Amino acid sequence: METSIQPSWDDLRVLLALHRHRSFLAAGRALGVSTSTAARRIEALEKALGRSLVHRSSAGTSVEPDALELVSLAEQLELGLQAVKRDEGDAALSGTVRVSMSDGFVRTVARVLSVLRRTHPALFFEMISEARMADLARREADIGIRLARSTSPVLIQREVGRIRLGLYAAPSYVERRLRDGRLKREDMARHDFLGIDRTPQWLAAQGAKRFVFTSNSNFALQEAVEQGQGIALMSAPQVGSLPLVRLETDFEFPSIPVFLAFHRELRNVKRVRLVLDALEAEIRTATA
Repeated sequence: METSIQPSWDDLRVLLALHRHRSFLAAGRALGVSTSTAARRIEALEKALGRSLVHRSSAGTSVEPDALELVSLAEQLELGLQAVKRDEGDAALSGTVRVSMSDGFVRTVARVLSVLRRTHPALFFEMISEARMADLARREADIGIRLARSTSPVLIQREVGRIRLGLYAAPSYVERRLRDGRLKREDMARHDFLGIDRTPQWLAAQGAKRFVFTSNSNFALQEAVEQGQGIALMSAPQVGSLPLVRLETDFEFPSIPVFLAFHRELRNVKRVRLVLDALEAEIRTATA
């Protein structure tokens, strides 16, 4: 009778660490076990499965291509265990809440979480701001601030406001190039513009031609516009307390919806609901 081998989490976590760190020494350190223990775990797993799982060479240790499905399984188990740990503190409003956002929302979120930390000291927060948005469906984060609605059926999404955009420049740029603070569409081609993400496409459609600075970082854009490098399409939350001038124009600007998204399994987790409500109140105020 044939029996199926079920790899244990203790073995799979070593394989996952090897895949990430490419040596038994580094994998052992990451897991807090000895190199020999890590090696024994892999040897036992290879023996149980009847095949080689790793390849050792002078360049390091790598997982064999046909063992990558086990690495994927280990990643899923790791995410699930992390989610369970985050859920353990639900009843007492304790534990960790992870919030994912673009860097344009960093100041807003940090302000909200700072207030919550003072009133709920048993709560801990992790802010995730990166170009690749965390996968909420896989619970890489608990809450996401998004500018587009997800198609995932496992996510609950609230539209909490609409970002109104405008053209902004530093007083020094206005003094040099726009003495009255007005910008007409017919004059767009002769001015310097700063761009982030897809804003150059919209600006080009309005007649802009000179993009002297582009970036995928909101902080870089803020610094460049404050230094008088040119004109930027920005929202009021992006501008914040920066000493910028909103230009008068003869054309209309788009508005962008803001969504708070979270996994439906978290809808009754008290600490997540607390953070959601606080973020919603702040974003609605900021975008009103």
